[in-house]
Amino acid sequence: MDDTKNPRHVKVEGHWFIKLYGPDGVLKQQHESKNVITTVGLDFLASFLNSAAAAASTFTCRYIGIGTDATSESAADTTLGVEAARQTGTASYVSNAIYQATATFASGSGTGAIVEYGLFSSNTNGTMFSRLTDSVINKGANDTLVVTTKVTLT
Repeated sequence: MDDTKNPRHVKVEGHWFIKLYGPDGVLKQQHESKNVITTVGLDFLASFLNSAAAAASTFTCRYIGIGTDATSESAADTTLGVEAARQTGTASYVSNAIYQATATFASGSGTGAIVEYGLFSSNTNGTMFSRLTDSVINKGANDTLVVTTKVTLT
């Protein structure tokens, strides 16, 4: 097909929303940033589209990992640099071609100087769909970190 006659291209963008709450439930810190959609993440999406019926049960990018490695994200990334914790999030279709996943890291989970975030297809290993490195959030043992990612197709 000649793209000049039908210039419809799909663009995938990701955004992260990070909120840190103290033990008293008061918001201590928050960040919002764009991230990198990884090459293996795009391959994962393409394979799903290629065989939607077979892949529907395996397309479960709802697992969010957090880590402590500040190395800049790259499309070639397949894992977090130093993963501190991973949680199963809730996932949903929001609207207007937006997919959202949210995970909560409660007291005692993923403590430390958190600077990296990843969206995965599994609770262990799996395909990393996207990765973000951002300003440090110091999560204390009694703090709660709520991490939301939105993937938009335009």
